[in-house]
Amino acid sequence: MNKINSRINLAVNIAIVLVVVLIGVVFARNYLPSLRSRNKNNDYRVAAGSNVSLPGIDWEKNGQTLLLVLDTKCAYCKASAPFYQELARAAAQNRGVQLIAVLPQDVRESKQYLSDLNVPINHVRQSGFDVLGVRGTPTLILVNQNGKVEQSWAGKLPPEKETEVLKRIGD
Repeated sequence: MNKINSRINLAVNIAIVLVVVLIGVVFARNYLPSLRSRNKNNDYRVAAGSNVSLPGIDWEKNGQTLLLVLDTKCAYCKASAPFYQELARAAAQNRGVQLIAVLPQDVRESKQYLSDLNVPINHVRQSGFDVLGVRGTPTLILVNQNGKVEQSWAGKLPPEKETEVLKRIGD
């Protein structure tokens, strides 16, 4: 009788472990979108060649456009403010590049946020990240005159990537 009880206990324990693992897998797949949205390279950048749809933007008129996709609640966005100040200066010197800030907050709040960071960007738009194919902030998207992504950068950039962005908008 003791052997039977111990086998039943073992079977029940194994069943419990399997159920817990199954629940964990279902939870991870359904409730952790960051695991689903990463592409095969664990990369959060927007794919080069994809179309960007942002109402009210005339891509042809702008030439090259650098979208700064930010969020007022993003610590990395705030930490990147000195780089964004440098980007704004570089864009002001290169008339062929338009700088546009895109945030999910309303335009008034977004402009105040950029002002507080001392980042002078005149063109500010409100948009959800999903419209742009963005999975996180900060994200920079370089768009050509046809509205296609040439290159994008995601996250707080290391100095060598900041230099790369500055060179791209200086072309």
